[in-house]
Amino acid sequence: MPSAIVTGATGVLGRQIVFELSKNAQQWPTVHALSRSKKESYPENVIHNHIDLTSSADDMAKDLHNVRGEYIFFAAYLQKDSEQENWDVNGAMLDNFLTALTKTGAIKDVKRIILVCGAKQYGVHLGAPKNPMLESDPWLTDSKWPPNFYYNQQNILHKFCKEHGKEWVVTYPNDVIGYAEGNFMNLSTAIGIYALVTKELGQDLAFPGSPDFYTKFDYFTSSKLHANFCVWAATEPRTANEAFNVVNGDAESWQNLWPRVASHFGLRVKPDQFANVEKGSESSEMKLAEQPPIAEQAQNLGLVGHPVTSQSKVVQSIDLIKWSQRDDVKKAWTSVADKMGLQKEALEKATWGFLGFVLGRNYDVVLSMSKARKMGYTGYADTWESLEQVFGELSAAKILP
Repeated sequence: MPSAIVTGATGVLGRQIVFELSKNAQQWPTVHALSRSKKESYPENVIHNHIDLTSSADDMAKDLHNVRGEYIFFAAYLQKDSEQENWDVNGAMLDNFLTALTKTGAIKDVKRIILVCGAKQYGVHLGAPKNPMLESDPWLTDSKWPPNFYYNQQNILHKFCKEHGKEWVVTYPNDVIGYAEGNFMNLSTAIGIYALVTKELGQDLAFPGSPDFYTKFDYFTSSKLHANFCVWAATEPRTANEAFNVVNGDAESWQNLWPRVASHFGLRVKPDQFANVEKGSESSEMKLAEQPPIAEQAQNLGLVGHPVTSQSKVVQSIDLIKWSQRDDVKKAWTSVADKMGLQKEALEKATWGFLGFVLGRNYDVVLSMSKARKMGYTGYADTWESLEQVFGELSAAKILP
């Protein structure tokens, strides 16, 4: 029976991979969950191992001396202040971890390494991509683009696997819907707190993002679906040495999701929520890269001079970082947290900048699942049901009521 090693085991995606593996103890009798700290109890077939992935390969080898596994799921990630730092740190973490496995001799047992990346692969953080995004789309490696640490990690992985005769799989999830204990870095937490404070202030729920993006398409990834895909892809012969988009399978927009969010929290959508965006002092606008990623393919696509190749931007009808720092918002959240016994630090720790970016884009974000489907993967998740389920998990954790 196969055994597994999961790095980033307390993160939103890594945690779910651990639990997906643990559901079938007969198939996966031993799962090594690696993280710097243990935040929760694991099922009996899961062994927690401490590891600091920012340490040297020699130091990691000491922590890994009793860790063996045929399948490695690398889901660890550190967000730094610059793209070059992201390139350096995240590349080093993967490189040193793989080197540590060679030092302990554990690499001999390894059959396949699954690396978790994301839709930054396509430059969605830089502006409008070509839609739908396909795994065969060219990488943005020209010097005019900032460093992309996913490229560094994948190059490290490809080289290592070629040298050691191992197989690899890479995943590209997008706008992940999930939860990890003690981890406030998820969309659902910020959305829920925003709705609760709005309710406490006696207001209708206004969409804080871009009026344009409200009616555009976005594709999301349930952390549970992603975990299910990773476990399937680990042992599926056809997936060897391939990269895959992993999204829920439905096409969503906030014009469809936002009224459901409002209803879930006992609110209604503000009828004229975009009426005074340009006049409002709470709004903000941020320009992205001088050219969006789609400009890289404009010649072949016949889009030279088309408006879609012009500079993209992020517009927030309500700048969420400024909103979260308002005195009336802090007072309202404290009141809600006191009344309902919630974690007060959630307002401060929630990722307002990230949510503002996700909701403020002025372009569609569509990822194709055709490649995975052709290879036999049939997994599907309803995005609203995924979001509602995570709201429930946040409630159980006393982050939301």
